[in-house]
Order: sequence, then structure tokens, then C-alpha cells
Amino acid sequence: MSADRSPGGSGNVGPACLAGRMTEEFLSGTMGNPWESTTLALVEEAVRKAAASEIMPRFRRLAEHEIVEKNGPHDLVTVADRSAEEHLTASLTALLPGSVVVGEEAVHADPAVYEAIRGDVPVWIVDPVDGTRQFVHGAPGFCTLVALARHGEVLASWTYAPALDEMAVAVRGHGARVDGAEVRPGAPEPGRVLQVAMSHPDFTTPQEKRALLALRTEGVHSRPCGSAGLEYLAVARGELDGIAFSWENAWDHAAGLLLVEEAGGTDLTLTGERFRITGGNALPFTAARDAATARLIHELLVSGAE
Repeated sequence: MSADRSPGGSGNVGPACLAGRMTEEFLSGTMGNPWESTTLALVEEAVRKAAASEIMPRFRRLAEHEIVEKNGPHDLVTVADRSAEEHLTASLTALLPGSVVVGEEAVHADPAVYEAIRGDVPVWIVDPVDGTRQFVHGAPGFCTLVALARHGEVLASWTYAPALDEMAVAVRGHGARVDGAEVRPGAPEPGRVLQVAMSHPDFTTPQEKRALLALRTEGVHSRPCGSAGLEYLAVARGELDGIAFSWENAWDHAAGLLLVEEAGGTDLTLTGERFRITGGNALPFTAARDAATARLIHELLVSGAE
């Protein structure tokens, strides 16, 4: 008997093919258009529920013992981070059977978890509280980041700022929306000073520091970044012209990079290549609201690194 190779059959189709088919069907639903399917709404609901049950009840109510330093005073984790990631791990894998989660806290506990990003199965990349420092200090500038990826390619992303009640969603090839409205920031006005958020130079290597300090030049106003996810959202909206970051953890960047790309922007690493969520990028890298701005920031970074 020959293998069933019809769309509905399994036959001798391998696990990788089945995973790809499941992911495609998960995003497109029965309509062929993700924006008209229920899938995006289901993931959005899962993200909102995790924030409502695990994060917001603790906002401005954290006890001292619920805040822990991971790698120093600027790298904090709270009970909200851990419980929200556990909540999302359960809900997201239930939505897409066979998928796995690569979350910031899970990787901190076991670095081998990160390897799933390079594998065949669909991967949810999760940062439960991006901007933990802001969250700890009672500021609203934090968000929950979720991205769905496979084979190192980000397929969809969700950026949710629960204290601001703002939700951004991007789907590869189908654009980006913030609170349901399409975003297309376009290019900055000619001659205007560029607004750029960047990693703090004190937390970089000497070469990265030189590269970032090159952004402190005429025609560019640079400032330290806050929540990476919200900086990407600002770029996608055209409220910020670009970013320059010196670290590459996928949970900080996967959602935002797709959001910026689908809004019409792009990204470049120090060698001029696109950023890879699987790692090994030449840092620092930039993402900007349009290609010309990305090239300009990239040229400044390169000149500083030399």
C-alpha cells in the first residue's frame, strides 16, 4: 500500500513535516488568513489571562522576599515572572499540541532548554515580564512577550503591556497591528534628529561600548533603553526611530523584531547581517523603523567599533 500523501493523511510524513503542517494550520485556521481565524485571539487571551492572574495582582504589591537578584542588581526576577511563565507554558502548549516553551526563567534554571529554538518543533519564546526592574519599582513600562517560532524563524508575536492595556500582534507576511489597528511608521522626517534607545554602555564589552558611544553624535539623540519589548513597540509605531542592543537573548528580541519587520522596518547586526534568534550575532545590532535609518545607525555602530 502506498503512503497517504493527501492533505489530510499522515502516511510516511515525518515528524518535522507534521510539525510544520500543524504550525501553518494553527496560524491560518480554516480561513487561510490569520487575522480572520480564531488562533491569534486565543493566544492573545492566554497572554491576557496570564497577566491578569499572575502579574497585575502583584504590581506595586511585591514583598521584599518576592524579588531576587539573578546575576546582579540590574537582573531581577520576581514571583510574578516565575508564575506567569508557568501559566503561559501550560496554556500555550495546550493551544498547539507538540509545541514547547523556551522561557527566560526556564533557561535560567536549565540553559539546555534554549536549544529547542534550533529544533524542528514549534517553539513558544516567552519573556513573562520584560522590564522587571520597572515592574519592581511600580512603573508601568513593562510587558509580556510571546513569539511563535520554528527552525529559528519567528512566525508570529504578541507584545502585551498590561499596565497600559496595549496589545501588539504581528504575523509573518501579514503585517502588524496594535490594539487591532495596522501600524506602518514609515521613515523619519528628513533632517530631524533621530531618536534612538540603546543598551547602557556600562554593561557591555569594550568594543560594544565604543560602538554604542558612536551614537552620541550630531543628528542622533540616544538614551538608555527601558523594556526592550516596549522599545520595539515604539519603533513599530514611529514614536522611536531605532534601537541598538548589545545582548541577544531570544525572549527579549524575537517578538519585537517581527513586530518592527512587519510594520515596515528592518534590523542589522554589526556585520550587516539580519539578527538570528538562534544566536551567534555580531553585536551590537540595530532595528529601525525603515531601512535607511537602520543603515545609518549600523554605519555609526561600525565606525565606533573599529
